[in-house]
Amino acid sequence: MKKIATHTFANLNSTGFKSRFAATLLLTSFLSACATAPGNYLDTSRLKDDGKQQSQQANETYPVHLIDGALVAEQAQTQAAASAQQVLPASRYSDPSQYVYRLSPQDILGITVWDHPELTTPQGSTLSAGGNTTQSIGGALQQPYTAALPGQADPYGQTIAADGTIFFPFVGRIEAAGKTVGELRDQLSAGLVRYIRNPQVDVRVLSYRGQKVQVTGDVKTPGPLAISDVPLTLVDAITRSGGTNTDADIQRVRLTRNNKLYVLDANRMLDQGDTTQNVMLQNGDVINVPDHSDSRIFVMGEVKTPIQVPMLKGRLTIADALTQSGGILDTDANPRQIFVMRGMREHPTTPDVYRLDMTQPDAIMLSSQFQLQPMDVVYVGTAASTTFNRVLQQVLPTIQTLFYLKQLTK
Repeated sequence: MKKIATHTFANLNSTGFKSRFAATLLLTSFLSACATAPGNYLDTSRLKDDGKQQSQQANETYPVHLIDGALVAEQAQTQAAASAQQVLPASRYSDPSQYVYRLSPQDILGITVWDHPELTTPQGSTLSAGGNTTQSIGGALQQPYTAALPGQADPYGQTIAADGTIFFPFVGRIEAAGKTVGELRDQLSAGLVRYIRNPQVDVRVLSYRGQKVQVTGDVKTPGPLAISDVPLTLVDAITRSGGTNTDADIQRVRLTRNNKLYVLDANRMLDQGDTTQNVMLQNGDVINVPDHSDSRIFVMGEVKTPIQVPMLKGRLTIADALTQSGGILDTDANPRQIFVMRGMREHPTTPDVYRLDMTQPDAIMLSSQFQLQPMDVVYVGTAASTTFNRVLQQVLPTIQTLFYLKQLTK
């Protein structure tokens, strides 16, 4: 009897010890879970500190930069310096008022010699527009200079030949390409003075066909635009192409000139009045207005809606990206791990990694000031407790299966 009582007391002691141990373990796990609780919460312990950031251990392969006020200020300075050092295409004219149009092959000229109708382009004649269509000289004069006449040479006007010359009665074949309208007028007057006393000559361009630029990409009416006696700028070209489509990215307009590529920000001209971006176009330029496919931000991880977000006028912050994705998951996200991964397209093996601690008091300000760049990835990390729970969800079915299998085999 005494032996039985001793064995029973030992079992009770063992049971009590296990109960206390389980309670202690449960309390420890609870406190640990509270320390790493998921969701967006504010750590008030730093509200009265000296403002120093906690040390961040850098990964040997991918060093992580903590996003703080100094980093945001450095980013703003770097962007300003990059804008100041932007390489712009050289222009032949420093000011639009200095612009002068010079004639080119395929331009159609109308030449008038006063009191000599036999030498004058007939006012009532028609210009050949190719195919079965014709156009009067008056209509050609009213035609916007941005659209060149298609088709063959005008039988009545003077078409500058491919070698840059024209033929005019009593004067013969003279060089016209490369001259201004005034220079050609003076040359014709000098050639006619031997046959006509004090000749009064007027030269005008009926159709600008010799010089043009190509506008391609996300505009409503892509195609060639003729260059005329009125300077043609970047904004003019986009406007006269019908404007841009909804998905156009005018912050990265590509200009190809002399086999060199330049990236221009037309939005800086429209929103900030930066006239340096509104470059004057010249013959042979190709303008391409891209869409937003290369100006996207990817939001992944523990967010409500993983999404790709287009940049708005070339700008997007972490706060913008997280808001458009619906915010972070309160039950699964680790607010201390808001990562920004950058440069993976240019440097796939050594990207730049930034981390924002959303539990800090200045996190909201920093999230609305840290500017993202095209093709950045914003990744929200997973809380440790969530990871543990997910492991349990994978393991418990196996344990339950083994338990039921053991019960069935008894």
